[in-house]
Amino acid sequence: MKRISLFKISVLLLLLSSCGGSVKDTVERIPEVEKLISQMTVEEKVGQTAQITLDVITVGDTVWVSDEPVKLDDELVREALLKYHVGSVLNTANNRARTPEKWSEIVGGIQEIAGEARLQIPVVYGIDAIHGATYTAGATFFPQQIGQAATWNPELTKRGAEITAYETRASSIPWNFSPVLDLGKDPRWARIWETYGEDPYLVTEMGKAAVAGYQGDDLSSETNVAACLKHFLGYSAANSGKDRTPAELSEVAMREYHLPSFQAAIEAGAASVMINSGIINGIPVHASYDILTNLLKKELGFNGLVVSDWADIENLYNRDKIASSHKEAIKMGINAGLDMSMVPYQYQRYCEALVELVNEGEVSMERLDDAVRRVLNMKYKLGLFKNPQPSASNYPKFGSKAFEKSAYATASESITLLKNKDAVLPLKKGTRILVSGPNANSMRTLNGGWSYSWQGEKVHEFAEGYNTILEAVQNEFGKQNVDYVAGVEYNMYAAYHEEYNIDIPAAVAAAKRADVVVLCLGENTYTEKPGDLHDLMISENQENLALALAKTGKPVVLVLNEGRPRIIRRLVPEMEAVLQSYLPGNFGGDALADILSGDINPSGRLPYTYPMYSNTLVVYNHKPSEESVSPDGMYDYGGGFYPQFEFGFGLSYTTFEYSDLNVSENNFSGDETITVSVKVSNTGDVDGKEVVQLYSADQYASVTPDVKRLRKFEKINLKAGESQTVLFELSAQDLSFINAASERVTEAGDFDLMVAKLKTTITYN
Repeated sequence: MKRISLFKISVLLLLLSSCGGSVKDTVERIPEVEKLISQMTVEEKVGQTAQITLDVITVGDTVWVSDEPVKLDDELVREALLKYHVGSVLNTANNRARTPEKWSEIVGGIQEIAGEARLQIPVVYGIDAIHGATYTAGATFFPQQIGQAATWNPELTKRGAEITAYETRASSIPWNFSPVLDLGKDPRWARIWETYGEDPYLVTEMGKAAVAGYQGDDLSSETNVAACLKHFLGYSAANSGKDRTPAELSEVAMREYHLPSFQAAIEAGAASVMINSGIINGIPVHASYDILTNLLKKELGFNGLVVSDWADIENLYNRDKIASSHKEAIKMGINAGLDMSMVPYQYQRYCEALVELVNEGEVSMERLDDAVRRVLNMKYKLGLFKNPQPSASNYPKFGSKAFEKSAYATASESITLLKNKDAVLPLKKGTRILVSGPNANSMRTLNGGWSYSWQGEKVHEFAEGYNTILEAVQNEFGKQNVDYVAGVEYNMYAAYHEEYNIDIPAAVAAAKRADVVVLCLGENTYTEKPGDLHDLMISENQENLALALAKTGKPVVLVLNEGRPRIIRRLVPEMEAVLQSYLPGNFGGDALADILSGDINPSGRLPYTYPMYSNTLVVYNHKPSEESVSPDGMYDYGGGFYPQFEFGFGLSYTTFEYSDLNVSENNFSGDETITVSVKVSNTGDVDGKEVVQLYSADQYASVTPDVKRLRKFEKINLKAGESQTVLFELSAQDLSFINAASERVTEAGDFDLMVAKLKTTITYN
């Protein structure tokens, strides 16, 4: 069958986008849902496609600000649910976390009024619970996705998703806008920390684990939630590196790098998909029939719910200027394939306009019924028709010590040791330590954005019971042995880049009294557009602090606590040790302290390439031409691949030796599978975990191949002196790529297989 072109911008596609071409109808027919659809008026159907934010229906002076303590305005709720038949509510009010009991009161009140409607269709409530139940006080917070990826341990990601699902359901919320399956390829991008890193295979494996954890085997279980894959498709590929800005993206690149993780998660049964807020090749994705219907619904066969991102149908008119009115924007979005619009405020305008469009024939009843069917199917599978709100008392494990232990384990396996000169780490007990830097005494920076509030600025109100890095180090090494002088501080109530209380001389003076300095640098919290930046270098104040402390002659252990890799080229040579903690969550301070003391042997590995230069942002799976190095003579140039630290890199307190790389067959063909084996030995005197990484390199191909690609990985635990043979199954599909005709193929030829410094060659016939 001829493959559909992703980005063929033609008159035909514009016509399809405007008139709503039909979808090959493979959506499940649930008798109870079909009966409802047959009874619904146009107005009732349209309402099911609308999603509003909680502030719209709470007591307060405006739709953006609610009174505290937050309370539903029953009159506003009835207008939304009974007059306009709104099908979904999202978000929190006043950008603030709530207790499970408060969530039960809010969602219960909404469902009670929804039950007064003629057809008694329950509302589906959605939330961004991306590293724990984000907006629930007392919930268990895990590392952000980038830290989960650094564990290279999908089982930890799955367990974290299971716990997040449990605690989100304990908050009476059954729909989670997670996981993010965008590639974290560009460190300039503000949302890189929400991703599982730069590699398609790593993102795919972590994404499948998250979906399995959220949804379990039975979506109707009161401990599971509907997952929502974000953001379909190519969201992170913006040319400028800034959020929600245009991308120029070829179909080959889209299919080779950006699509696989979504396709795998859809095949794993993900219930919903959220759409890319950006623009690809001049077309806002929310208006792209080619992407939303041809690719997502037809080619991938996605039968779940497709939801817009925040106000993105309105943005077709307000921002992107491809619609001449809000009404035309709604027609474009719905006909392109959106099933639900995250309105989130002006829902009356949305509902009234969509009713008019259906009555005028501009949006077909077939398209509307398809959207409503997908909405109601998800509600039915979630069990909302039988029990729209489980009791908060049904969740005795909420915030339990067992859950906290899992969060700590994930944090401890995520932290990545990048440098350890002369084995300065681990530190001996009794060592006199100066803890310094703006990230040293902040729970806000440990958690990052989407933590108790959108930008994370309210973390301090909810996380007092957990330990900052300073407090954890004091607990581990003794308060009498630990001094603290920040040197640089963040304005904890303002934008992420604001720094104040700059007193580097005070930090230098304190360092002279210490045996070692633990210097905590990085970023304050941010999310989405507010995290856009102009300069990838770490801040000047922080760089000056680091260099001044290094000049004291005392060993400096640099602890990075950041959402994206900021440039530290001038710092690394001056530091005795470097640790990357990412955004490790509420237990990150404890995990870091245990690594500093040696109670935990670090086992994290970088899920991205850490850049050395602001203008050399090259990922590990680059093309051979990007390997070009400066030639001798008068034409020297600053080319080549020069990362600060490579993708997959990480050190340990022990040493591992690789040997005996073998394959079961050196030649294979068709759909045959070969087995790759390698022996790994712990040659040190400390138990440790190692990530065994298998890469391939296509020697020649019809499309210039990447220099190498991650194909398989496994994390193993070896006692001191222990060895283990690790086996990987490899098929022709694993070695495939997207060719110039946008087809996935495996071409005959030789492939190099690499594990650590070992290499062997196989031939595919």
